Amino acid sequence: MREYGFVRVGAIVNHLALANPIENAKEIIKMIKEAAKQGIGIVTTPELSLTGYTCQDLFLQDCLIDKSYSALKTILKATEKLNIISILGMPIRVDNQMFNCGVAISKGKILGIVPKTYVPNYSEFYEKRWFGSSSNLISNEINILDQTVPIGTNILFKDKEVCFGIEICEDLWCVNPPSNAHALHGANIIFNLSSSNEVIGKYEYRKNLVSMQSAKTISAYIYASSGIMESTSDILFSGASMIYESGSLLKENERFSVDSNLIYADIDVSKINNDRNKNISYMGVVGDEQYRYVDIKIADTKENLSRTYPEYPFVPKTETRRDERCKEIFTIQASALARRLLTLGKPKCVIGISGGLDSTLAFLVIVEAFKKIGMDMKNIIGVTMPGFGTTGRTYNNACKFVLEYGATLKEVDIKAACIQHMKDIGLDENDRSIAYENTQARERTQILMDIANKEGGLVIGTGDLSELALGWCTYNGDHMSMYSVNTSIPKTLVRYLVRWVADTSEESKKEVIYDILDTPISPELLPPDEAGNILQETESHIGPYVLHDFFLYHFLRYGATPKKIYYLAQNTFKNSFTDEEILKWLKVFIKRFFTQQFKRNCVPDGVKVGSISLSPRGDLRMPSDASYQIWLKELEEIEKELEK
Repeated sequence: MREYGFVRVGAIVNHLALANPIENAKEIIKMIKEAAKQGIGIVTTPELSLTGYTCQDLFLQDCLIDKSYSALKTILKATEKLNIISILGMPIRVDNQMFNCGVAISKGKILGIVPKTYVPNYSEFYEKRWFGSSSNLISNEINILDQTVPIGTNILFKDKEVCFGIEICEDLWCVNPPSNAHALHGANIIFNLSSSNEVIGKYEYRKNLVSMQSAKTISAYIYASSGIMESTSDILFSGASMIYESGSLLKENERFSVDSNLIYADIDVSKINNDRNKNISYMGVVGDEQYRYVDIKIADTKENLSRTYPEYPFVPKTETRRDERCKEIFTIQASALARRLLTLGKPKCVIGISGGLDSTLAFLVIVEAFKKIGMDMKNIIGVTMPGFGTTGRTYNNACKFVLEYGATLKEVDIKAACIQHMKDIGLDENDRSIAYENTQARERTQILMDIANKEGGLVIGTGDLSELALGWCTYNGDHMSMYSVNTSIPKTLVRYLVRWVADTSEESKKEVIYDILDTPISPELLPPDEAGNILQETESHIGPYVLHDFFLYHFLRYGATPKKIYYLAQNTFKNSFTDEEILKWLKVFIKRFFTQQFKRNCVPDGVKVGSISLSPRGDLRMPSDASYQIWLKELEEIEKELEK
C-alpha cells in the first residue's frame, strides 16, 4: 500500500502484570507478533508498559529497573526477525536520573529513546517523585544493552515520506505539546504512550484532545493507554486506544477489557502531506531546536486496505449529522444571497425553473433569502421555458412548484425562437448535434437576462459544482448568471439538501418536491421518447455523479493521483461498479476536468460552501491549456493490466 501513500499503524494495550517486566515482555512479544501478522508497520504500547505505570516507589528499586532492561533484551531477541517497528514504554536511567521513556525498536536494534517532557505532579499524579523531565536531560546518546542509542525529545524516525515522532501522556495535555515541534520538523505521524485513568467526563475530553491535536498538526495521532490491570488503590485505568488522522477518528478500541487488545488503521500519509503543502500557514515559527533523524525501514503490507471511504464524501453518514449539515449549508447559501440583494437595494430575482433538482434548490434558497430580509415572494420571478426536450412531468412540476411558494410564474416557449435561430445559422432542425442543444440553453439564458433587465432584477444561477467540474454546462448559456447559489454544491449533495427542505415543508409543497426528487437528471435538450418520457439522461452520457463526485473530492481535496483515486474507488465501489466501469468514467473525469477549465475561469460570483470550490477567485487557479497526458497515462497503464 505504500505506493498509494498508506502506512499501517497500530496500538497495543497489553494485559499487565504490575511490577513484573518479565511477564509483561511475554505478553508484549505475543502482541507484537500479532501486529506483524496483520501487516502493521509501526505499533506502540502504553506508557511504562514493561513495568506498569503505578509501581510508585518500586521505581526506586534496582531489581525492577534491571528486570525491565532484561525484558527489553528479551523483546529485542524475540522480534528481531519481524518486519515491524515497535514502541515500548519503560523507565530509563541516564545522567543520574530516571526518565519515563518511549523506546523504538526494530529487528533487534534500539532505534531511539524519547523521554517524557511534562511530568505531572498534581491530584492523583506524583511522577516527579520518581521521574525527571526531558528538559533535565544532558546526554544525547546512551549505551544500553551494548548499543549506542540516541536519546532526547528532538528525535524523529524517517522512511521517505513517512516520519514519526513520540510523546508521552501528559505531554499532550499541556499548552505546548512536543508534537507541535515534531510536526513542524516533519513528523506526520505521532505516537503517544499513555496511562490515563478514568473519571466522569474524561473519556470525551480525551478524545477531543487527541482529535484536535491531530487536526491542528495535520497528522495522524496514535494513542495507547494502560488497561484495567494497571488499576490500583484509588484509580482505575480503562485501556483506551485510538487512531486519528487529521482530526478524524479512524479506529478506537473497546475500553475496560481485561485481555490484551490491538487496533490498527491505514494512515494516508500522502493525503496528510498534501494538506500541509496547501496550508501555507502550517509552517509557522519552527524554532531553533536541531532535530535528529533516525533512518528506518517501514514494512509495506500487502493486505487489503483496512479503512473505508464514503461513497458520498460530500454527504455526512448519519441522518442527524446530515440534517445539521444541510441546515448549515442552506443557511450559508441564503445568507450570501441576502447580502448581495441588500447591496443592490433588494432587487427582484429571476430564475429559470426546469422541474429539476438544481433549479429547485436555487429557488428554495431565494425563498429563504427573501424571508431573511423581508421581501415579497412575488418578486421572485420563476420562468419556465419549455423546449424540444421538455416533458409534461417536468413542465407541470416547474409551474406548480413556483405557484406553491407565491412567486411570479412566467412561461416563455423557446421552440419557435430556436427554430428561427437555427434557420439563421443554417442548422438543420433534425440535426441533433451540440449546436442543436446549445441553441436552446443560450436562448433560455438570453430570456432570463432580458427579463432581469426589464424588471430591474438579478438572474440567479442554478448550476452545481459537479456540472462545473465536468464542464457539463453551455458556455454563456446555463454557465452564466448574475449570482450563483449552487456553485459549490456537488450534485450528490443537492439531492439531500432538497429532500431536507421538503421534509420540513407543508404537505402541498412536499408533494411536488418529492416528485422532482424522483425525476431522472437530464438537461432535456433532446426530444423525449414516443411515450413522452425523458430520453436524454445525463448520467448515461457522462457517467454516474456518485463516481464523479468521489473522483472530484479526492482529486482536488487531497491532490490524489489517478492511480490512487482508482484504487480508492475500487475499494469503495466494489459492490456497485466493475473495475472497467470505474476506469472508464475516471478517464472521462480527467479529460473533461482539464479541457473545461476555460468555462470555470469566467464563472459569476457564487458563495463558497464546502472545502472544495472551483472559482478562479477562490480555491482553483488553473491554466485552461494544461496538458492532462501524464494523468491519463497512469490510467492507460491500469487499462493494459486489466486487458491481460
